[in-house]
Amino acid sequence: MSKYVLTVTCKSTRGIVAAISNFLADHDCNITDSSQFDDFETGKFFMRVSFASEGGVDRDVLEKDFAPVAAPFDMYFAFHDEGEKVKVVIMVSRFGHCLNDLLYRWRIGALPIDIVAVISNHMDYQKLVVNHDIPFHCIKVTKENKPQAEAQIMQVVEDSGAELIVLARYMQILSDQMCQKMSGRIINIHHSFLPSFKGANPYKQAFERGVKLIGATAHYVTADLDEGPIIEQDTVRITHAQSPDDYVSLGRDVEAQVFSRAIHAHIHRRVFLNGNKTVVFPASPGGYASERMG
Repeated sequence: MSKYVLTVTCKSTRGIVAAISNFLADHDCNITDSSQFDDFETGKFFMRVSFASEGGVDRDVLEKDFAPVAAPFDMYFAFHDEGEKVKVVIMVSRFGHCLNDLLYRWRIGALPIDIVAVISNHMDYQKLVVNHDIPFHCIKVTKENKPQAEAQIMQVVEDSGAELIVLARYMQILSDQMCQKMSGRIINIHHSFLPSFKGANPYKQAFERGVKLIGATAHYVTADLDEGPIIEQDTVRITHAQSPDDYVSLGRDVEAQVFSRAIHAHIHRRVFLNGNKTVVFPASPGGYASERMG
């Protein structure tokens, strides 16, 4: 039995849920999970529906038949096959904790993605990546060659068919052009609880301010540094006795967890862009299950 996810965004009005439910019932589909949200400030409606096609109807037919239903509501919609894994490119520099965490979660099936390449501006993790049978690309970045380096990066993305780029502590600022081209398809992990302590050395900034909480933020990348729509955040408590190096160590686990949760939400089509914010629906039942225990 094929399983799909339908995502819908449109202006909030009466009859949307009924139209979707009736359409799925008429096509012998059984709804297994559903989430919706009305944003009264913007007048937008967001919905995510998981369903099983008991009659064996395929995605192309669903998309074609749903178009007339969506038209009166001016819906932006998409049907996603739950059996198809999102192709992901991971980018990393010299901090490897997020990369290692993602590789582990990918290996046990807790993060059901297809890692099609790892790109780095250093050689530190070549052996680790190659040992996982994943293509590794070292693309050096300098002030002089940045446009050429980004062109190489985009070539890897296009050749691999990647749908998502994740910046696993990749310490290079992407150009406005790349951010715009991949809008909504690049996720960054920032080692700070945004909007506080943007830019470089956020742990040092936090230490100098004497904060009692440090955190991490996963967000979509935009041309405005560290200003993209936030997907996931978390914090850890610290005290006056901790040093800046302690902040870095304590922050590692938070970064890895926040990053994986954000990617999990994105690949399961649970994240909807809403201006400079996001709507993030909860996972469907069984959504966190792993294929293997370890």
